[in-house]
Amino acid sequence: MAETLRLMFVAGEPSGDAHAAALVTELRNAAGDRKLELFGATGPKMRAAGVDSVVDTDKLSILGLIEIGKILPEFLRTYKLLKAAASERDADAVVLVDWPDFNLPLARALHRRGINVIYYISPQLWAWRQRRVEKIRRNVDLLLVILPFERDWYEQQGVEHVEFVGHPLVGQVRPRFNRTEFCERHGLDPSRPIISLLPGSRHKEVERILPNLLHAAALLKSERADAQFVLVIAPSRSEEEFRDIIAKAGLSPDLLLVKDETREALAASDAAVVASGTATLEAALLETPMVIVYKESVVNWHTLGRLITAEHYGLPNLIAGKRLVAELIQNDFTSEKVVGEVLRLLDDETNKSVRRELREMTNKLGPAGASEKAARKILEFVSP
Repeated sequence: MAETLRLMFVAGEPSGDAHAAALVTELRNAAGDRKLELFGATGPKMRAAGVDSVVDTDKLSILGLIEIGKILPEFLRTYKLLKAAASERDADAVVLVDWPDFNLPLARALHRRGINVIYYISPQLWAWRQRRVEKIRRNVDLLLVILPFERDWYEQQGVEHVEFVGHPLVGQVRPRFNRTEFCERHGLDPSRPIISLLPGSRHKEVERILPNLLHAAALLKSERADAQFVLVIAPSRSEEEFRDIIAKAGLSPDLLLVKDETREALAASDAAVVASGTATLEAALLETPMVIVYKESVVNWHTLGRLITAEHYGLPNLIAGKRLVAELIQNDFTSEKVVGEVLRLLDDETNKSVRRELREMTNKLGPAGASEKAARKILEFVSP
C-alpha cells in the first residue's frame, strides 16, 4: 500500500488561495501512486481542489491595523485550530502561502514542534520590515520564491534552502477573447481609446481608491472626449458594492462595469490605472501600459508606510529594477496626476515603448510552470 503524505496548507487571501490551489493540483499530478492527505486553512479554490478545510479563511483577508484589531479574536482562534490540526493529523510538513502577518508566527510555533515548514510565495521582506528575515532563517526549512531577485536577496541575508521556481502567473494570464470581441460584448467602439480602472480587491482599498479614479475619469473625458472607461470589479467584490461607492462619491462618469473579465478588459485597453498588487503584474504580462496607484488610511500610512524601504512599490518596477511605469502613492495619488499620466500613455509612440519594456520585464520571470516546479521541490524535500 502506498505511503500517505500529510501536508497542511495555510493561505489567507484570494491570491494565495488561487496559487495554493494550483500547487495542490500539480502535487497530485507529481505524487504518482503516493496518497496525499491535504488539509489546512483554505479559501474557495483550495476547497474546490480537494483540500480538507480546518478553517475557512474567506473572511480573514483584511488590511491595516484597525481592521486587524477588529478581527483579532478570529485570528487567534484560527491560529490555535491550525496548531492543533498539524499535531493531531501528524503533518509531514506545512506549506505556508504568503500572508506573513499570520504565517510567520505560525511557522515559529510549528517549527518548535518539529514540523517541517515550507514557505511558498515568500514575504516581501526586501520591501519592508526587513528585520523579520531572522524569523525566516530560524523557522523555515524550505523557501520557494517567485520573483527573480528574491533568491539572491534571501541568500545574502543568510537564509539557506532558497529556490526560485518562477512566477505562477507566467503562462496563465491569457484573455479568453480579444479587443474586438470584448468591444462587441459590451457596446464599445474599438477605434476609440479604452481605459480600464482597477481600484483593488479589498473593500477598504476600493473605498479609498475608487473616488479618485471616478474624478480622474471625469477630468479625462473633458480632455479626451473619445475616451471609454471600463471599471473592473475584482472577483471578491460585488457590483452593488461598487455602485454604492460611486453613489456616495457623487460622481457618475460614463463607465462600463465588468466582473469576471479582468484579463479581457486589460488586454483590450490602451491604458489602465491599477491599484498596486498582483493585478499590476497581470497587466504587465498582457503588456498593457499602466499607472500604479495606492492609498492607505492616514493611520496605516503613518504607522506602516515609514517601514517601506524598497525603491519602488509596483511589482513591474521592482522586477525591472527601474521605473517602467508611473507610481502615484498616497499623497501623490491625485486625480490630476492620474489624468496627466494616462494622457501620456495614450500617445502612440509612448504606448508602444511602454509595451516593449513590459515585455522585456516579464521575460525575467522565467518560463511557465512555477506551480509544477514548486510541487516537485516540495516532494523532493519531504521524500529525500
